[in-house]
Amino acid sequence: MIAMSQQEEEVAIEAIKHAIKALRKRHLVEEGAHAPAITAISRPLVYQGSEWKEKAENLELELQQCYKAQSRLSEQLVVEVAECRAAKASIQEKETTINELQEEVAQLRDECSELKSLLGEKTKALELVTSENLELKKQLEEMTLKAKNAEAENKMLVDRWMLQKMQDAERLNEVNALYEDMLDQLKASGIQQLARQQVDGIVRQSEEGAEYFVESTIPTSCQNRIHAHDGGCASILFEYNSSKLISGGQDRSIKIWDASTGSLSHTLYGCLGSVLDLTATHDNKTIIAASSSNNLYVWDVASGRIRHTLTGHTDKVCAVDVSKISSRHVVSAAYDRTIKAWDLQKGYCTNTIIFPSNCNTVCFSMDGRTICSGHVDGNLRLWDIQTGKLLSEVAAHSLAVTSISLSRNGNTILTSGRDNLHNLFDMRTLELCGTLRGSGNRMASNWSRSCISPDDNYVAAGSADGSVHIWSIQKGDIVQTLKEHGASVLCCNWSDLGKPLATSDRNGVICTWV
Repeated sequence: MIAMSQQEEEVAIEAIKHAIKALRKRHLVEEGAHAPAITAISRPLVYQGSEWKEKAENLELELQQCYKAQSRLSEQLVVEVAECRAAKASIQEKETTINELQEEVAQLRDECSELKSLLGEKTKALELVTSENLELKKQLEEMTLKAKNAEAENKMLVDRWMLQKMQDAERLNEVNALYEDMLDQLKASGIQQLARQQVDGIVRQSEEGAEYFVESTIPTSCQNRIHAHDGGCASILFEYNSSKLISGGQDRSIKIWDASTGSLSHTLYGCLGSVLDLTATHDNKTIIAASSSNNLYVWDVASGRIRHTLTGHTDKVCAVDVSKISSRHVVSAAYDRTIKAWDLQKGYCTNTIIFPSNCNTVCFSMDGRTICSGHVDGNLRLWDIQTGKLLSEVAAHSLAVTSISLSRNGNTILTSGRDNLHNLFDMRTLELCGTLRGSGNRMASNWSRSCISPDDNYVAAGSADGSVHIWSIQKGDIVQTLKEHGASVLCCNWSDLGKPLATSDRNGVICTWV
């Protein structure tokens, strides 16, 4: 126990010594820290004040220099910031310009490539045209040689033809002498009196194509019902002295039918508008169509190709007719208030007639010198085709004239109007010869076409209720009413052979009647 207490005392003494050493070290450290303060306190106050004042002045001078430096730096900073912004804006503009230039370069490269390809194609086309030109030159040389040979042959043939004409003239003189002898014999035997009794038949047989002429019969039944055109059929026409029927419709096509069987023979294409009227030359080689596209189209029937497109009207062409004595002269009327005369050989307009009222229908006189026209104001007008002067006019109807038909002998004009009347006028005096009317007959449009039979005994006209009425010109009454159409009848046309009668309606259906 005593030993234990001694050890504890020794440990306590060591701890106390250690603590004293630590306190001494701490005191020395604190004493070193407070040494400047003690030194300053120990100095005199006056000495310290001058020293602080000097430091304050130095510090104030440094502060002023710092302010000046700061202001210079601020100005420089503002200038550099402005320059930096301008540089950024310039960089953006240049980047935009670079992008635009890159896009233009890309477009120019594409255009350059396209131009290169186009140049290649044009070069090939030029080579092809050059080769074709060389071939055409060779053909021209061959044709020139053939033409020279043909001229020589032609000269020889003309000489032979002249010789043949002289021989024919001698034979004709012999025939005339024989004919005079026969006339003398006929007069002696009394046949001259019989000829006077049948003068009408003799006159008809003397007309062109009269060898095919037969008396017209009143149609009673529908022979064929043809679904001809989509959208309606406004114009039908028989070929001269033929049973072939030509039709034109809103489907822009021209079709040629066998009227006896109702079968389609041929179709002509190329019209760019609805067909409003048709006509054909007397040799049946050419068909002319009036169109809503403001043009006239001329087809060669043999080849089926368009030979001419007659342009000049500024509104739809609603009527067309060809001369009875020449296949080259055509007249047309349009809703631009003009009538134009055309030369098919030259392919252009030879005369233009301007008038205040729109014309719905035109036709040539038998001598080919006069144009008959029917107008919206109800008047029938006659014009001189050479001078374009108005020869005469008459108030034919109280409403618009829809169609004009000329009798076979050319002495009578049939006019139809929206007042539902059909008037007959003397071609020479324009005096009214007769009026045909019917309680159920109503004209369907401004282009409803009626017709006279080839023997000038009957008139056929369609009605808005789909019926077709036949009048006797001598009696002035309706002798037949035909009902087969389900829509308004727009056009009637009688074959030169006496039958059949053809009619067309708004649904594009054509009926032939016998």
